[in-house]
Amino acid sequence: MAIKKVWIEEGCTACGLCVDTCPEVFKMEDSAAVIEGVNYSNYEEQVKEAAENCPVEIIKYT
Repeated sequence: MAIKKVWIEEGCTACGLCVDTCPEVFKMEDSAAVIEGVNYSNYEEQVKEAAENCPVEIIKYT
């Protein structure tokens, strides 16, 4: 199933792991943020890896 939506819930520690894993989808502001308008399904494996490795488990996708 293709990923259609990616979001980050509250509690980001700004570790930067998601940006290192998938800079095409994630960016760092005061905390991590999702880049809008990206075809997330093109980066499905990287998004899943970022979510699995997030130390505070706040990266979500559908």
